[in-house]
Amino acid sequence: MSRYHIAQVNIGKVKAPVEHPIMDGFMSRLNEINALAERTPGFVWRLQTPAGNATAYRPYKDDDSILINMSVWETIDSLKMYVYSSAHAELLRQPHEWFEKFSRIYMALWWVPVGHIPSVDEATKRLAHLEKHGPTQFAFTFKAVFQAEEEFQRSIDWVSFEPCPA
Repeated sequence: MSRYHIAQVNIGKVKAPVEHPIMDGFMSRLNEINALAERTPGFVWRLQTPAGNATAYRPYKDDDSILINMSVWETIDSLKMYVYSSAHAELLRQPHEWFEKFSRIYMALWWVPVGHIPSVDEATKRLAHLEKHGPTQFAFTFKAVFQAEEEFQRSIDWVSFEPCPA
């Protein structure tokens, strides 16, 4: 059994506040899609408030229009199955209806020790690292996957990340 799980973050700039009618198509599917994630084999955890989703979190204090989605999975294959081969993929085909075109890095993957809950702070640091350095052990993409290396994982200062608010 692996000592590591895969964490993922993706962010998006919404076209309007989540309460706005433009966002209805997205918001009306959110509970269904989140429940599907939780039922998918390999799912471990997802960022959420007591309302059951993460739409109240803002990863960047200076931009209230950016939403965050973050989760942890047992394997990259289980995450890929959910993202690309489930009803979730339907939402991927129409992001332009709810989200602005995003010119920066908006998705990152990284390994976490089993039991570790990543924070919003950790996720934004992984995104920034990926944007600045490209795919590395610290943050990578589905197109450039790095396997968990024990020595690298031990070198991470896990307490340097602010704790998860969830």
